Amino acid sequence: MPVERGNFITTRMRLVHLSDLHLGYRQYQRLTPGGLNQREADVARAMQRAVDTTIAVAPDIVVMAGDIFHTVRPTNPAILFAFQQFARLARALPQAVIVIVAGNHDTPRAVETGGILRLFAPLGIHVVDQRPERLSFPDRDLAILAVPDVGPGAHYPVLAPDPAFRTNVLVLHGEVEGMLPAAAMVADRATTAVTPDELGAERWSYVALGHYHVYRQVAPNAYYSGAIDYTSSNVWGELAEERQGGIPGKGLIVHDLATGAHRFHAIEAPRAFVDLPAISARGLTAADLDARIRETVEGYRGGIDDKVVRLVVRDLPRHVTRELDHRALREYKRRALHFNLDVRRPEVLRLHGQAAPGRRPSLADIVRDKLQGRLLEGNIDREALVGLGLRYLAEAETVSVVTAVPDGDGEG
Repeated sequence: MPVERGNFITTRMRLVHLSDLHLGYRQYQRLTPGGLNQREADVARAMQRAVDTTIAVAPDIVVMAGDIFHTVRPTNPAILFAFQQFARLARALPQAVIVIVAGNHDTPRAVETGGILRLFAPLGIHVVDQRPERLSFPDRDLAILAVPDVGPGAHYPVLAPDPAFRTNVLVLHGEVEGMLPAAAMVADRATTAVTPDELGAERWSYVALGHYHVYRQVAPNAYYSGAIDYTSSNVWGELAEERQGGIPGKGLIVHDLATGAHRFHAIEAPRAFVDLPAISARGLTAADLDARIRETVEGYRGGIDDKVVRLVVRDLPRHVTRELDHRALREYKRRALHFNLDVRRPEVLRLHGQAAPGRRPSLADIVRDKLQGRLLEGNIDREALVGLGLRYLAEAETVSVVTAVPDGDGEG
């Protein structure tokens, strides 16, 4: 849009790109004073901050690249909150083009089941949830190809810009093959996948991607904005990737289509996630390990209170686990929003078999990975589900001989 600055006129077309809001996400069993799941309230707060930031930026275009809700059938409070925030956004930015595409979490797998996103169309928001659509805005010399994730077997057009318009934006919820870490590919698969050649990022003014929860560049002008909060089944992997990449957490992208100026705008996290330094229990007694755990927890600057905390303990035999100070562990769980003592059994080499000595996943590793990657509906505590599955497996081990042995430390 033309903007007057001093004695000259420059052209600006600022775009805000966000994705993977996952409104209605629930985790753990803590409730707010009003009776709402605490993590659901955290995600709502992150959404409110994202809307605040977007309004402050005052963009010409806002694109949301899918997974607006965490489930196909969100609760009424989640729907009402989303409507209020989108209405606030539309009122504050009456001249902006606002586009929402559906993600795999938004899309019913039964043809006869309607999606919820259409509720926001009366606000003046362009909702694309059933099939890819090309949206044209001649007054802005702008075309947007919006590609939702609408399930397997769907027909997708060739991803090509409209030559009749100077500015072409692609908004797509899905995976760009070869561009995501292996751990992300197994945690929560999108049904839409394209190759870099099919994406053809160089043909577009900008490519806004959704599905992957960490800010990531896949081409000079193509980006995943990442999620606005930690709502995946692999939050610890996300934290590690963010640390390695120097990414300051979750947020949104501000990109100027006219000048190419690009910035990732971090959003203040509603809830701190703390991955404490791992401990090796090799050669330690239960009392020694209790002291090491206490030193690690109490030595964390800022404390663990009201945070989501993980402490990995490697090389820990079962008999030592039973002798730990469980009263102290319960106190850590009371103080934190969630405290996970992630126990890893000692590595065992496979001494027999056709191949050379090696390691392979234990049955517990397989059960843990499957339960952590399973899409959950409603108010189901994933950590509790994983813990229950592993407990049942451990009980079964007491009455049967288990031949599988662990592979590595189980990290993924």
